[in-house]
Amino acid sequence: MDDSSGLKHKELEFTLAAVSQLSSSSLSSSSSSSSSVIARFSADSGVAELRFHRDSEFIDGFNVDIGTSQLFKLGPVQSLCVSESSGASKEKSYSRAVTIQFRNEDESRDFHSAFEQWQKDVIQGIHLPNGAIAASKSKFDYKIEPSSAKMYFHYYGQLLHQQNMLQDYVRTGTYYAAVIENRVDFTGRVVVDVGAGSGILSLFAAQAGAKHVYAVEASEMAEYARKLIAGNPALAQRITVLKGKVEEVELAEKADILISEPMGTLLVNERMLESYIIARDRFLVPNGKMFPSIGRIHMAPFSDEYLFVEIANKALFWQQQNYYGVDLTPLYGSAFQGYFSQPVVDAFDPRLLVSPPLCHVIDFNEIKEEDLFEIDIPLKFIASVGTRVHGLACWFDVLFNGSAVQRWLTTAPGAPTTHWYQIRCVLSQPIYVMAGQEITGRLHMIAHNAQSYTMYLSLSAKMWGPGAVQGGILQTSSGKLDLKEPYYRMSQPQSYTMAQDQQPQQLLQAQAIPIHTEDLDEAELLRQPSENTGPQLQ
Repeated sequence: MDDSSGLKHKELEFTLAAVSQLSSSSLSSSSSSSSSVIARFSADSGVAELRFHRDSEFIDGFNVDIGTSQLFKLGPVQSLCVSESSGASKEKSYSRAVTIQFRNEDESRDFHSAFEQWQKDVIQGIHLPNGAIAASKSKFDYKIEPSSAKMYFHYYGQLLHQQNMLQDYVRTGTYYAAVIENRVDFTGRVVVDVGAGSGILSLFAAQAGAKHVYAVEASEMAEYARKLIAGNPALAQRITVLKGKVEEVELAEKADILISEPMGTLLVNERMLESYIIARDRFLVPNGKMFPSIGRIHMAPFSDEYLFVEIANKALFWQQQNYYGVDLTPLYGSAFQGYFSQPVVDAFDPRLLVSPPLCHVIDFNEIKEEDLFEIDIPLKFIASVGTRVHGLACWFDVLFNGSAVQRWLTTAPGAPTTHWYQIRCVLSQPIYVMAGQEITGRLHMIAHNAQSYTMYLSLSAKMWGPGAVQGGILQTSSGKLDLKEPYYRMSQPQSYTMAQDQQPQQLLQAQAIPIHTEDLDEAELLRQPSENTGPQLQ
């Protein structure tokens, strides 16, 4: 971050008319008519602060941590700065406020601009020695609720969960093959492992001949990673474990390659992709490689009467009118919608798909962090069978675009099952379709501060047959789901018997729907689906 690197050696000063501190009992002024007050922006020891001086003397108790403060304009030449206590010896955190009086409006405007720029630089990260962590809040801290982050890092700090991922041999084996088969990309190169976990990918990179690997891990798993890496001395001398978030740690050199496993359920859950992108912007050299480099979310409507009935029946408990003398029915509607707000995570039979899938491409080399805050995907399918559509099935794959070998890691139905399984968004109101009928809709996902997304899904079936041009939408069904709170069904694909309204030949037609993850040329790979094109067979 070139702009922020100057913060550690260049201070910025403003001359003020007055400054005073507000407290619950009094207003204590720090200025007088005979002496001016200097406001000084500085970043000593990596902490961006606003300090106040009078007669070249620091005014004790008036320093402001820019990363945790807010500045409000009270008038043309008066502002209020509210912050947490920044005293090193404080026993508890509390809010306090400093009023600032400017000499004129121009100086007030310039001060506000400087404050905003310094606060922005704090969020982006101040340059510190290699491996050091900025004391101020990072981008991650501003976006993510502390309780969610605590649970997240606690979860990934446990060996049993790391073992679960390591024992996903599709995942681990694909990463190993992608790295080892592309030694030409790793030999003699600097690698950053983003969210290193147990350090397994760092060890793979070292095996492939990396010059040095920086394994960045924010959870307590960093200590286990150090232990594991130290137990492999032939590789350990080329691996450095840094405990901290990628938004906060600093490196002494740029990386030629980023490697990471940032994928969550539906690719984007847990919002680690954003950290992967931030690491790219902070550490990767121009034209450096990312493993993986591209992700694709695949979607198709599905029909599963058994799953629909299973979810709907969960709410029957709330239809009891005499539960220990209590009528539970007033909550039945809320419970019914609550169960349908949970995406279903399991492995399903691809014969349940009603049409060929389409995909939404995310290019990790090009996408901006803020592009992941809101994802809007138009949907358009052609039904292959006549049936009831119960919702949208989703899965993802990622590409390791090595110089020697391209490898895909897929979570598609019908492929070997991974710990991600697949995900299905079930609508509380199914829609009926006929073979050849068009299904349209939209999947709109909005990120929230619990490290996940709120999902808004709508599907509609248009008129089919004579008069379709004049006809409009016949049926529309929509739902709101929370990707953070899925229903982990986790069943293996079952041998489904035919639904009551399906004929044997229709089931065979659905079974023939292709699901591919083959290598495509770049133009085809990055082509985004549009509302004016039919489904893509990817």
